[in-house]
Amino acid sequence: MAESGLCYARLHMKISSFVCGCLVAAVCASALAKPAPWFQWRSKANGALACSQTPLGSGWERATGPYRDARCEKLIVAK
Repeated sequence: MAESGLCYARLHMKISSFVCGCLVAAVCASALAKPAPWFQWRSKANGALACSQTPLGSGWERATGPYRDARCEKLIVAK
């Protein structure tokens, strides 16, 4: 009976260590991630401009970018 309790404690410790390791890895990976760039999109229908990180659909084409901000004002300069 005591032996099964010991096995349970070891299993619990291994699972806890694994979960903690995964959390640390996720936090480290997110700390190194960069935000997605913004692009200015032009409507094929009327030429209107919109700023978005993702394509707006088949009725839009990428006009300019990439930008650092959601207003498409700060152009990202290549190093």
